[in-house]
Amino acid sequence: MAKEYDANADLTYTPSQQPGSVRKAAQSATETVKRETRAVVNVAAKHPHTVTSLGVLLGALAFTIGYVMGRSSVDTRRSHRWLAER
Repeated sequence: MAKEYDANADLTYTPSQQPGSVRKAAQSATETVKRETRAVVNVAAKHPHTVTSLGVLLGALAFTIGYVMGRSSVDTRRSHRWLAER
């Protein structure tokens, strides 16, 4: 059963977290990102061939997706009309 609206209810809002706790959460998130970035850099330094292979693979994949999307956006009616006039 739905609660009825109480016009006399206190309509003030108090945040559950103080501004200081938001700052602490942001600092914690920043430290976590820095730590993970250092871990990725260390792994990349230990395995340069793997990182290079992944880079080439991702580049080829991005090129292929771009090529397919570019080809699908071309107006093919114009090319068919040109072939019909020959």
